[in-house]
Amino acid sequence: MKLFSSPVRLWLLPHTLLLVVMTVWGALRYPHLPGRIPKHIAGGGVDAWTDKSVGSAFLLVFVYVGVTVLMVGSAELTLRQTPRDELANADVTPFAAARATSSLMNRPSSRASARRLARALLLLNTCIGISLLTGCGVFWRSSPDPNLPAWLFPAMILPFLVGTAVTIAAAVQDRKR
Repeated sequence: MKLFSSPVRLWLLPHTLLLVVMTVWGALRYPHLPGRIPKHIAGGGVDAWTDKSVGSAFLLVFVYVGVTVLMVGSAELTLRQTPRDELANADVTPFAAARATSSLMNRPSSRASARRLARALLLLNTCIGISLLTGCGVFWRSSPDPNLPAWLFPAMILPFLVGTAVTIAAAVQDRKR
């Protein structure tokens, strides 16, 4: 089963939507940005600044593009692996079986498990995109104010933590089988 088959293709829609929203929002905000924009956000607010440029203003968008390529590629590779239950039933030589079940490769236990793990990775990527979108809101403010609302930093971290928890739960569930 390929990741880009029609039922699973819908899982790619949130990433595309987030990238479009980030890009359009950034393009609209860019002319109105001050000469210095945030470079780093910490729990206490903005603690580093940089000169405005396309690279610095769109850094989070570029990071999300890279993370999306890695996560979608990882999900695709997860779906392309032969699961352990199919290896156990396959008619292979002992050497091929030993190599296929090597501890260097963490194979999903079944096709259903591979789909669950791939979807968890794609959900994690969506959560990362939501976190980065929140960060874009800080980077693209019109005023160079280092103070941030107290709720903003947890709002940036929470989606990432939720996506990570779901991915870990999917992996643990696969290990139990």
